[in-house]
This record gives sequence, C-alpha cells and structure tokens, in this order.
Amino acid sequence: MNKGKKVFVGMSGGVDSSLSAALLKEQGYDVTGVFIKVWQPDFIECTWKNDRLDAMRVASELEIPFVTLDLEKEYKQGVIDYMLSEYKEGRTPNPDVMCNREVKFGAFWKWAKEQGADFIATGHYAKTDHEELLVSDDKNKDQTYFLWMLTKNDLEHILFPIGHLKKDDVRNEAKNRGLYTSGKKDSQGLCFVGTIDIKTLLKEYIEEKIGDVKNEDGEVIGVHDGVTFYTIGERHGFTIRKKTTDDAPYYVIRKNIKNNELIVSHQKPEKKLHEEILLDRVNWVNGGPRDGFTYEARARYRALLANVTIAKKNDTWHASVISGDLVATPGQSLVFYDKEKCLGGGIIVY
Repeated sequence: MNKGKKVFVGMSGGVDSSLSAALLKEQGYDVTGVFIKVWQPDFIECTWKNDRLDAMRVASELEIPFVTLDLEKEYKQGVIDYMLSEYKEGRTPNPDVMCNREVKFGAFWKWAKEQGADFIATGHYAKTDHEELLVSDDKNKDQTYFLWMLTKNDLEHILFPIGHLKKDDVRNEAKNRGLYTSGKKDSQGLCFVGTIDIKTLLKEYIEEKIGDVKNEDGEVIGVHDGVTFYTIGERHGFTIRKKTTDDAPYYVIRKNIKNNELIVSHQKPEKKLHEEILLDRVNWVNGGPRDGFTYEARARYRALLANVTIAKKNDTWHASVISGDLVATPGQSLVFYDKEKCLGGGIIVY
C-alpha cells in the first residue's frame, strides 16, 4: 500500500531520524532524506556541517536521495525572534514547541508538498492513530509535550516511524542495519542549535542589569544579573549574600520586571489545589476536552503529571489543579492528556 507514496524524512544526523528513514524505505515508501539548515548564532562553534555529513552518510547507506533545505529565515523569525521577544517581556518561552510548529511541521511540510510529497516524517518519539496524537511506547523519551500545536490536518501527512520503539531498541535496530549513526550520542539543548546554554545566547541580545534578590518579606538578600534571564521555579544562577542557618535552596517565585527584582522563597512555587491557570494560544489536536472530566497535564517536559479540569470562560481557557504538583511558569506550555492521547495544550499566562 505504501509503494509509490513519497515521503520526505527530516534527517538531523542522529540515530532516531536515521532509523526512521530506514524503516520507511523497508515499508515500501519512496524516501528522500532532508537535512534542514537553520540559523545559528555566529558566536558559537558551527556544528551543522558535521550533522549534515552524518545524515548524508546514512542516506548513502540507504541509497536514498538527499537534499539540504535552507530554512534559516523561517527559523530565525519563528523561533529565535519569538524566544527573545518573550524573554524581554519576562516570560519563559519553549522554543522547541515553536520550532516544531513553525519549522519542522510548518515550513518543511510546505516545501515538501510543493515537491510532490505525500508525507513528511521525523524521528520524534510519538505515535498517531486516526488523526490523533498518542504518547510513544517509550514513556521516558515521549516528545508529545513539544507537539501539542499540531492539528488533525497536520497529522494526516505526518509519520513518526519510531514511536512504537524504546530508545535502546532504536539503537539496536540501527546497529543491526549497520547505520553510521547507531552509536552517536543524542543531541541536547536548543532545537537544532545544540548545546549552547540559553542564558549565554540571551546575553548576546539582552543587556545584563544587576538587580536585587528579595525574600517574601521584601528583604534584600542577594543579587542577580537581570530578571529576564530567570524563570519561575529556578533555584540557580543568582547570588544569596545574606546567609542563614537554613541551608535549604531558594526558588524564584515571582519576577518584578519593572523594578528588575527576583522574589525567592524556600517553598517551591507549585499551584495550589483548585487554583486556576490562564492559557493563551490554546490548540486542540483533534477535538477539545469534555465538560466535567478530569485530565492529566504537565507544564514541563518529563514533569510528573498533575490532574486538572479544563473549562472555557469568557472565550478564555482555564485549567484548575485537582491533585499533583504543577509549576505554572508564564510562557511555558501546559499540555493535556487523556490516558495515552495528547489532547493539545496552551501557553501559560499565569
């Protein structure tokens, strides 16, 4: 049934996308490997050329066509500019979510469709079924948290070939096929750009500004280098000068953008039971939540799931915590689940 169906596979030079291309070819698809070249800051070591070479080697091993697609402009505007704008406003964005929406499943699909593609595929740990987005079989690697902006229409032309495999199985399957990338370490950090520390990137575009760290009583107990560089729940990167006999860590619980102040506490900033979370840019993958039902949600990748209810009030979506811990950081994604199904999500306002 797959014979003649044309699929473009986003090949990053890693083992996940390499095996994805191999599996699709074995299933009878007409496979083309595509390395997506994106914008990278000129002050970090260039890594994309090595990654592209690895992807090219695998394409050669599989005897499939290979193309380099330049999406620098789309990535800079849709991901980097968005990220910088959010940080300047005091929010903590999730650039990987926007990378998936704007680049991997936006501009990439638009280009592939123009080339006559029936599908695009990536090495994400996720599954689809009847235009629904499902968690992968490897719960530790599941990446649906970053895919909540996909729609039913998107899923009609997206393939996730390794969503049914565990990470160890992916490496073993790649090794069994003799793929060049079978032993390559997983990439970490910002989508495509790699292991650069986010604060290092931000400080190239946002000026440092020394400010006060205050406790909940308003007492100045330390300093920081700019309120925009911190996120709610963070416990590192600022200096506590007023030491106490209590060595418990301090967590950022609020940010005063106007006065450039961090407010910290020994208490983690979890949302209290029945406390509401206001959401923006909400997307439901395939149908919204049902009234009166309890769902699961997480506000960080791999964070423990909390139980929530979801309601729409005055054209605005709200989530209310029923049980579990949930740190709601403005700018981050709150993603909802109904058992194995990823319902969708939204960006946290407060």
